[in-house]
Order: sequence, then structure tokens, then C-alpha cells
Amino acid sequence: MQFAPYPFERLSALLQDITPPRMIDLSIGEPQFPTPLCVQQALQAHTDTLRFYPKSGGEDFLKEAQRRFIEHRFKVRLSADQILPTLGSKEALFNFPIFYLHDKPQPKIAMPDPLYQVYLGSAQVAKAQPLFMPLSVANHFTPELDPKLKPHLVILNSPNNPTGRALNLEALKEWVLRALEENFVLINDECYSNIYATTPPPSILQACTEVGNTEFKNVLAINSLSKTLSVPGVRSAYVAGDANILREYKIFRGYSGCAIPLPLQYASAVGWLDFGQQEQIRQLYATNLTLAQEILGVPIAPTSFYVWLEAHRGEDFARYLFAHTGIKVLPGGFLSPSHSPHSAPFVRVALVYESMRPILEDLKRAHQDYLKSVAC
Repeated sequence: MQFAPYPFERLSALLQDITPPRMIDLSIGEPQFPTPLCVQQALQAHTDTLRFYPKSGGEDFLKEAQRRFIEHRFKVRLSADQILPTLGSKEALFNFPIFYLHDKPQPKIAMPDPLYQVYLGSAQVAKAQPLFMPLSVANHFTPELDPKLKPHLVILNSPNNPTGRALNLEALKEWVLRALEENFVLINDECYSNIYATTPPPSILQACTEVGNTEFKNVLAINSLSKTLSVPGVRSAYVAGDANILREYKIFRGYSGCAIPLPLQYASAVGWLDFGQQEQIRQLYATNLTLAQEILGVPIAPTSFYVWLEAHRGEDFARYLFAHTGIKVLPGGFLSPSHSPHSAPFVRVALVYESMRPILEDLKRAHQDYLKSVAC
């Protein structure tokens, strides 16, 4: 089995012959804000639990913390069998489609384009046909799918990486109804749902309750603490929703060795419930989103921490920017497995530093100079 190189490997190859004046990495969505002290202290306090095997389904205290987070953030209360802790969101986004599609004849999985590369890698292992939902300026970066394609599984990503687009509650409700009517499983990758400027984006779980699907039939939400609390190394996420699906998925995960080490479970349980720290970090991202709008002067979605910046030719601009400023961004074409012309002119910019103003000002100058150079 041969996978396409990961986008960051392609970026390294693209920039390998350039010696920049400095290095500022805005290509990867890795939070640069300090990890809250409460999480660090909880981790240190429970290192003695390393001698125990962790349960693949997670400890009850962690599940309860995640359920309380969902109730606080989305006003949805889950039962214990409607949530499953996972070793980060990447784990679930990769191995759930493999689990679910394994026995399906000629499996099909729909996904946005551009996308998080893990969706496509999972489809490849599952030997599933990917159905791409192009996100473009013309459709306002809105995923659309022809019902005649009859997918077994649909992955949404709202708020979206890389465009920042968040579907409103009405749009999510329509997707839930489609999942029921057309009998496919619907996943929303909502790991950026706690990053927004003013209005919190909704969860697919809220959409379910709004249309009366209180059992979350055919619907799953995947969320992560990584961006919410600046703790990607804790590897704490959940998949929540349809208890019947999760019951079988839990058994599958027992074979995979993807259990969360106990010290990390204790640390992340504290993090899921520290709503004050979550709000402080959200406000840092909100400031960055506002700064990006002010300085770059282009439309910027007020959710997630990415700017989907049009730059004529994404790969060329990434090289130009890195050579002149040392700022590293990711060409949009690297996130489009269909080689969509809609993505090629863009670059993805991650607003992950505390002091973004001087960085954004340098980026703006380079962006303007580049556009002038290609116009000549």
C-alpha cells in the first residue's frame, strides 16, 4: 500500500533549496500558546498510574468530564454509552471509516475538498471510493453532495480546515435529515468548534436534538481538546453520538492499542472542565482573527484559526514568502487530493502565535509585493 506524501513533507520538498532570513511556521495548526498549568500539574500528579494498563474505552471520570464539556458548550446531555474517548481526533478520523466500511460492498465515503489528509488515507485503507465535495468561492465553501452518489459515510468538517467556514444550525440539520433519509453515517469533525471570534459555531449533536433525533441515529461528532486548550500532546478527544455504532466501534478499538495512558486521562479530564482557561485561549484566537481581518483586508471566516488566503499561485507564493520573510505557509493545492483548481490559488495561514501583528504585517507586505510581481 502506497500513500501520497503528507502535505508537510511536500512543503519541505518545495522549500528545501531556500535559506530564509528567519523561521516562523504558520503552515501547521500547532498552538503556540502555553499549556495551562492545571493540566501540567494533573499530569505530574498521576505519573504513578503509568504502571496500569489503560482501558481502550476510557475511564469513567474522563467520559464524565467530556460529557460535562458537551453539556456546557452545546447544551446537550449524553448518556455514558453515547460517548467514547479516543487518542486524539486523528485516531478516530482514521480508524472509524476503516471499521465502518470494512464489510460494505463497494464502499463510498464523501469528504470535503480541500481536506484534512487523514480522511483520504482512511478511505484508501478501507478500499473505499472517495466522493469529493469541492469547497470554492463560488459555493461559499459549502459542502454539497448529489444524493444519487449514495455514500455509506459522509465526513463534514465544520468549522472547516482550511477555509474556516462553519455551517450554521440549519445547514447541519439538513445534513442530519439526509443521513436519516438516505441511510448513511454522518461524521462532523468539529475539533475547531471552540475557536471563534464572537458567535460559537454549533455542533452536529445540537442539530440532531433540533430535528428530534435524540438518539443521534446515524450521526457522530468528533472533537478534540488540542486546539481548545493548547494541549495537542495530551491526545484527548471523543467520538459521540449513536450508541449502537459506538458499541461495536468500542470493541474494534480494543484490538488497536489506541488507549489513552492514564496520566493523560487525568490531565485531560481537568482540561475538559476548565472552562475559564478554554475561554482565555478562545479570546487569544479571537484577537488573532480580528487582527488578520484588519491587517490583511480580505474576507476571513470568524471561526477556526486559519486564513484561506488567495495568492494567485499558492505554491509560488509559499516559496516567495518563505524566501523573503521566513514565514512558512501551506499551499492550498497540497490539501486538495482531486487537484481542484479551486484550491491551487490559495495558501493556508495558521494564526497560532500570541504576537501575530508584526507577522501579519510582514505577510501582508510580501503578499502585496508578490501580487504586483505576477501582474507585471
